[in-house]
Amino acid sequence: MRAFQVLQAGSPPQLVEIDRPEPGPGQVSVRIRACGLNFADLLMVKGTYQDTPEPPFTLGMEIAGEVTKLGDRVTDLDVRDRIAAFGGHGGLAEHGVFDVARSVRLPDAMSDTDAAALQIAYGTSHVALAHRARLQPGETLLVTGAAGGVGLTAVEIGKLLGARVIAQARGAAKLEVAREAGADHLIDAGEDLRARVLDLGGADVVYDAIGGDVFKAAFRATNPEGRLLPIGFAGGEVPQIPANHLLVKNLSVLGVYFGAYLGFRPEVVRDSFETLIGWYLAGRLRPHVSHVLPLDRADEGLALLRERKSTGKVVITPGG
Repeated sequence: MRAFQVLQAGSPPQLVEIDRPEPGPGQVSVRIRACGLNFADLLMVKGTYQDTPEPPFTLGMEIAGEVTKLGDRVTDLDVRDRIAAFGGHGGLAEHGVFDVARSVRLPDAMSDTDAAALQIAYGTSHVALAHRARLQPGETLLVTGAAGGVGLTAVEIGKLLGARVIAQARGAAKLEVAREAGADHLIDAGEDLRARVLDLGGADVVYDAIGGDVFKAAFRATNPEGRLLPIGFAGGEVPQIPANHLLVKNLSVLGVYFGAYLGFRPEVVRDSFETLIGWYLAGRLRPHVSHVLPLDRADEGLALLRERKSTGKVVITPGG
């Protein structure tokens, strides 16, 4: 089968032919129909992501597809079931093996592309805003990088939770995408973020996917007793947080690593995904996918993320 693999840390991934894997106990084999790309895939290529496997390995953290074979002790799924799975890697291939504990059966009304776009981006934002920050109706949420893979979902979920949403993104086209997702106020990346947010009354919760100077400006525009969620560092710089400022304004900085919950509180991920599927089936959210590409163009998909030319999600379709 074909797989898009990192053969050596720091080297460009390659499309290679490998043997089809066999499922072990508690696992299923899946014909992969769709795989969502994430910024973490770029970090894995460089070998800097916290959960990077040893090369060679197949990229692709989240998939949707059809079960083709059951491993021992699998009773919750059957062959031909459609599932979504968060494997952490292994998704950019025609077939893959995934743990049943990290899989969920898909409703008929959800497409493979939407399922592959839903898990990490929406899961991260829902766990961050609802579980960690306890975002309340009427509060003001600031989302930076608001047209990106996770940022756009934060705008959408923030509105579903009843917040007033301020969206920051680069350029009119990306800001329009954020507006269509429900943003109440728009700030271009070239504007003075701190001044604009303060003019709007400050932020009660900050959802920051950029880091660096953007985080610093958002930090200074946060209201007393505000909560800050450092989600990622797409700008390249991990911000250093002045503890004395936390004290003066009674601020909280809340770490969020979605994948870690699978290890110590998997019910948080499971309950979140059930909520998200319910919202999807009720028509309350719709994943925004800007590009759908075949497996032999996976490198183009990663380039779209690297160069920030995508909005929402980029999805690869290994199985057509």
